[in-house]
Amino acid sequence: MNKPESNDYKILTMESSNLKHGGNIYAKAKKLNLLPSEIIDASASLVPFDPPQILIDSLNEEIKNLGFRYYPERSLSDLKEIIGKFHGINPENILPGNGASELITWAGYEASKYGISCIPSPGFIDYERSLNCWNSKYINYELPKNWNNIFPQSFPLHPKGDVIWITNPHNPTGQLWKRNSLEAIIKQYKLVICDEAFLSLTPNGEKESLIPLTKKYDNLLVLRSLTKIFNIPGIRLGYVIGSSKKLKQLKINRDPWPLNSFAIKAGIDLLSNKKFYEKWTKQIHSWINIERKKVYEKLSKIENLKVHNSSTNFFLIESKTSLLPNIKYLENKRILVRECTSFRFLDEKWLRISLQSPEDNNLLCKEIQNSFKK
Repeated sequence: MNKPESNDYKILTMESSNLKHGGNIYAKAKKLNLLPSEIIDASASLVPFDPPQILIDSLNEEIKNLGFRYYPERSLSDLKEIIGKFHGINPENILPGNGASELITWAGYEASKYGISCIPSPGFIDYERSLNCWNSKYINYELPKNWNNIFPQSFPLHPKGDVIWITNPHNPTGQLWKRNSLEAIIKQYKLVICDEAFLSLTPNGEKESLIPLTKKYDNLLVLRSLTKIFNIPGIRLGYVIGSSKKLKQLKINRDPWPLNSFAIKAGIDLLSNKKFYEKWTKQIHSWINIERKKVYEKLSKIENLKVHNSSTNFFLIESKTSLLPNIKYLENKRILVRECTSFRFLDEKWLRISLQSPEDNNLLCKEIQNSFKK
C-alpha cells in the first residue's frame, strides 16, 4: 500500500488530548445538583429499557455464590465458548475485553505495527486516543456530510494508507455500510479494524456484519460491545474477533485479569440464550423504527435545523448557527445532548442526540423546539 502524500499526520498525532464523550452523567448530575435518574441523557446512545431480568438474576447469582471472592478465570474459556457458539466462530478467534474501549486500545497497538492509519471522520475520538498511546501515525479523511435515506450504503472512501478504521453503523452520522463494499476495502489494507458496537441494535444491521469474513481474512479485526444493546455501560463488556495469532499476542501484552467475575457471568448468561436474545433485539428494533421516525419528523420542522437521517438509535443534527446556547438551555432543563466539537470536521453547529423512551422523546423534541425560541 502506498503511503499518503500528505504530512498532516505529524500534526494530528499531537492533538485529541482533551477527549470528550457522551454519557458523562455523574459529572453533569453533580454540577446540576441532581440525581442521575433525574436527567434525560441523550448524549449516550444506549437503549432506554431497564436491563433484562436474566442479567439481574445472573449478577445476583454471582453474589449469592460469592464468585467475586476468587480471581476470575484468566483464559476466559467459558465466555469465549459461548461467544463462539453465538456467532459460529472458533473460540480461539475471540478475545473478550473490559468494554470495547479497552479493545480499541489494543487494536491501536496492532495498528501501530503496520504503518499509517486512516480514520474516516468525523469519527469516534477513541481511535485517535488509542493510536496516540502507541505513538502511531494517522490521517483523518473527511466523510461526505450529506447522504440519502436508504440504508445500507456503499462505503464512500478509499484513502491511501496501511490501516483503516471503520465504524458500522458509523458514529456520529448513523450511516450503515454494505458488507460487500467493506469486503472490497479489506483487500486494500494491511489491517482493517471494524467497530460494530452499534450493529446489534440497528434494525437489519447484522446482515452487514463483517464477523463471517474473519474466517476468510487474517487482516481483519471486528470489535463488538454488549454495552449499547443491554444498557450496561457500567459492567464494561465487549470482545474482538479476528486472527488467533494476532489475538494471542494481544492477550500476552495486556492485564492478566481484564474482566471481573460479574462481567464474565453476565456475558455467558446474556449470550447463551438465543431465544431471549432474539426477543430482546426484536423489541429494540421495533422501538427504534417507531421512535426514529417520530423524532425525525418533529425535529425536521424546526427552521434552519437539518436532521440527518440515521440507520440506528441516534441522529446527527446540523444548524446554520452555533448550537452551544441550545445545548446550555437543554442542560438547564435536565437534558443532556452530545456536542460535537471533539469530532473531526464538525463544530459547534452540530450536535448528536440518542433516542429515548416515547415519553422522554416527546419532551426532548419539545425542549429542542423551545430552545430555538429563546
